[in-house]
Amino acid sequence: MKVFLALTALLATCLAQEPHPCRSPPLLTGELSVSTQNEKLWMFARYEYDALGQRIRIMEFGTYENKTFTFDALLHFRKGIMYEINRKNKTCKKVAAEDRLPAHAILGSSSAPGQGLLVNTWMGDLPKTGGKYLMTFTEFGCIPISTAYQTGKFGWSVTSFFNNVIGITDPGQLNPPSFCPKEDTEFDPEEEPRDFLSLFRTAA
Repeated sequence: MKVFLALTALLATCLAQEPHPCRSPPLLTGELSVSTQNEKLWMFARYEYDALGQRIRIMEFGTYENKTFTFDALLHFRKGIMYEINRKNKTCKKVAAEDRLPAHAILGSSSAPGQGLLVNTWMGDLPKTGGKYLMTFTEFGCIPISTAYQTGKFGWSVTSFFNNVIGITDPGQLNPPSFCPKEDTEFDPEEEPRDFLSLFRTAA
């Protein structure tokens, strides 16, 4: 009974804390999975995230409507460039990237411990789509745990992060391969600029 009361008091204390923004480490390497409520899309990916250089590399494997796909993308937000890379065929398509990184500061809701790990979970509305989002980060270190977005196409789309390492394990992955177009090459005028979330829509 005393243990239960102590845990209840600890939970109440954590929930009573004022929510506060946090900032993820500027260099992160890890893995993630994406699954959707309607089960049309499942994806596993490795990523390298460089907030200092404003670069993201994401290498995906997944299934969409029972068909498998792979997708490899490198985004250089500072230069407004995204490369769609196919190492097997040694092809590389250059498209414009919107000049904004996915937000790594979070805005608040509540704090609570989970299996010994104190986390912050934040909720809010997506004004462009009319849906909602749910984001969970560790209290200490601000490491991403999961995000959930409500979309018209898939219902709830859940991303789970794991095996995160602070730092970049392979810096060469953040440079385009030699067979990619040069940075000063003109973009295809018919291609729309891409952002980070478009990586999952493109793969699907």
